[in-house]
Amino acid sequence: MQLDGRTVLVSGGASGLGAETAEMIVAAGGRVVIADIGESTGRAHAQRLGSAAEFVRTDVTKGEDVQRCVDEAVRRFGTLHGVVCAAGVGTAERVLGKEGVQPLEHFTRVIDINLVGTFNVIRLAAAAMSSNTPTDGSERGVIVSTASVAAFDGQIGQAAYSASKGGVVGMTLPIARDLAGVGIRVLTIAPGTFDTPMLAMAPEPLRQALAAQIPFPSRLGRPAEFAALVQHILENIMLNGETIRLDGAIRMAPK
Repeated sequence: MQLDGRTVLVSGGASGLGAETAEMIVAAGGRVVIADIGESTGRAHAQRLGSAAEFVRTDVTKGEDVQRCVDEAVRRFGTLHGVVCAAGVGTAERVLGKEGVQPLEHFTRVIDINLVGTFNVIRLAAAAMSSNTPTDGSERGVIVSTASVAAFDGQIGQAAYSASKGGVVGMTLPIARDLAGVGIRVLTIAPGTFDTPMLAMAPEPLRQALAAQIPFPSRLGRPAEFAALVQHILENIMLNGETIRLDGAIRMAPK
């Protein structure tokens, strides 16, 4: 699927990896709908991107929010061709810490946003894309989810985060198989340590230590590199049902 003239919904598109992906889509000639809970940052980013971008405040855990966002994408741009699920939260909390046992609601919140929220966006976007006129290659749409290397190399304090991202990885192939009959491809990217706004707040010595753990290149990943992989996935019709690590060959230590 070439992006020129196509519409892609990006959840979590107001900042970090999602924001860079939204910028890439517009630069490639596409239209983007930014779905994010951050209203001020989302509207500002859409305004920077111009008339090819639309912001819709969206809580990915709520079906009515996501349906409204999908409907707005179709209303504004005519149809929906792709979705990139980049909305998520990260927490670090031991099951048994100094403060006692991890509260169940802390665990379920991460699962609800990262896993259930991703599925919520996928199911409603897929429904909209299923009615698209197929391309010459019989393709109607593409879905790209965001997991993490924590799905495979979860560290101390990452039980909730790793479980949520492991769930995203685990549902990639069955959803790809579910949607193959209607010509929708489904893939997941598992980024390593990337230079996102959350990491930008970390002290420089910590940032340098994290970069040193990456075999090659020994630096933090750049959001533009994530967006470049999204673009390749969208354009390469033979990619389907796979999770791609984007991590410079890092394998995370226990802590």
